[in-house]
Amino acid sequence: MKTNLQKILTVSGYAGLFKYVAQANSGVIVESLADKKRMACGMSAKMSSLSDISVFTEDGDVKLQELFEKMKTKLGEESAPSGKSDTAILKSFFNEVIPDYDRDRFYASHMKKVVEWYNTLKEFATLEFLQEGEEESAE
Repeated sequence: MKTNLQKILTVSGYAGLFKYVAQANSGVIVESLADKKRMACGMSAKMSSLSDISVFTEDGDVKLQELFEKMKTKLGEESAPSGKSDTAILKSFFNEVIPDYDRDRFYASHMKKVVEWYNTLKEFATLEFLQEGEEESAE
């Protein structure tokens, strides 16, 4: 089954990625991709859908899904460098994958998050993404 990045969330204050499960009275229910534990996130929780995240380039922005697809093309079945890798390794990697990234606005801390998200999706979901307008199949 393809991954719908609209339903994959980051939750401020929590490590890892979460899948949207359902709407709740006071927020939403999410499930950790890594350990499948569910939790309720209140209305005040800062959540971002991976489909809403972009990376700055010299010519505008690149959606995270497009960046993940470029990473997959480069890496094949390999994992991305670890988020704990040296900054020089991460910069070199992103220079190969997206050479026109904005060096003033795409920081090493962002690079660490992107490679961790990529590796999490590779391990616990799939790197085949639902395209815009494509219907999600029932689980």
